[in-house]
Amino acid sequence: MELETKAVEHGQSSYEIKQAFEEFLAGFAAFKDANEERLKGLERRGADVLHEDKVARIDAALSEQKQKVDALMLAAYRPQLGGERKGFDPANAERKAAFDRYVRKGDGPDIEVKAMSEGSNPDGGYTVPLEIERTIDRVLSQASPIRAIASVRAIGGATYRKPITTAGAASGWVGETGTISQTGTPTLAALDFPAMELYAMPAATQALLDDSQVDIEQWLADEVQIVFAEQEGAAFVSGDGSAKPKGFLAYTNVADAGWSWGNIGYVASGADGAFAASDPADALLTLAYAPKQAYRANGRWVMNRKTESAVRKFKDSSGNYIWQPGAAAGQPATIFGYPVTEAEDMPDIASNAYAIAFGDFARGYLVVDRVGIRVLRDPYSAKPYVLFYTTKRVGGGVQNFEAIKLMKFSAS
Repeated sequence: MELETKAVEHGQSSYEIKQAFEEFLAGFAAFKDANEERLKGLERRGADVLHEDKVARIDAALSEQKQKVDALMLAAYRPQLGGERKGFDPANAERKAAFDRYVRKGDGPDIEVKAMSEGSNPDGGYTVPLEIERTIDRVLSQASPIRAIASVRAIGGATYRKPITTAGAASGWVGETGTISQTGTPTLAALDFPAMELYAMPAATQALLDDSQVDIEQWLADEVQIVFAEQEGAAFVSGDGSAKPKGFLAYTNVADAGWSWGNIGYVASGADGAFAASDPADALLTLAYAPKQAYRANGRWVMNRKTESAVRKFKDSSGNYIWQPGAAAGQPATIFGYPVTEAEDMPDIASNAYAIAFGDFARGYLVVDRVGIRVLRDPYSAKPYVLFYTTKRVGGGVQNFEAIKLMKFSAS
């Protein structure tokens, strides 16, 4: 009976995703028709308020429909806790049972020493069972857009140090009997990525905790995973590196023509706080070709929905829209064939704003996760509620300054 229920739920989810995606494609078709009317009106008699308003309304509805598809896909990706008995581990089940008692009743390591020994922490709290940690991490990779496209490395210490070569070893050609001269040596440096503490503090009544029918593990995971995703998503974009990861927008930005290691290169949009009035898509093409080919091969765009909405109206020289929806639900939209990652923490288009990024983020940005998520139960600070101070150690920063380029909305 349980399997039948799960099958029905999965079928309903798939149907909802398919229906929502079909509505999204229909909305994009309506958007193109309305925009064509707007462009024809501009050619005949100048700006028409009615046409502009119609395009804006359809565009807003299209963005909402895309959010609906994304939300359904995220829900479908979320794994169920405790639903599988495959590979059952008695020791792990004992740890999970001990964790459940700790959350519901506050039973500490002295109650079940054997079961709690691997999970207890000398500073207080309890390390969550691996299943919950994996569930949270999986949702983070779906809900946190930069995490989903960056490199992610698990670490056991407080800081991850990565050695890098800023200038490679010199080389040359030599004949069979020619003299080999000494070449330069590579220049080495090290980048440090400290893991900062990210926390959430969900609250529950004791009545909820006493209810044996409540899946307490799923409840805790649901409470913290989206909060974690929102907080770290903002830090990966613009975090200043103080008690949080350093975002790729927080580094020194320089014109790409004068780029040097340690800085992020940018190209100008062609107008202050806007795209150029004529051929606005040309600036996007310039940005796409700013990284070297090795990084461009796996390049992708990063921007928020408002910026994507503006780009959605652009056409190439052949009259084709440069923005195209994904071929199926769950696949990203593309601009010039490169996928688009929507990151709501990216700035809006404004004077001197860096509202668009492009590059190979898997090679350009590194996320470090210190293994383990801790929960500290606090039944005293907010009676009659029980607080659960849940922490995760996360760090991040640019690891390759060549791989990411930005667009600055300025004339030059």
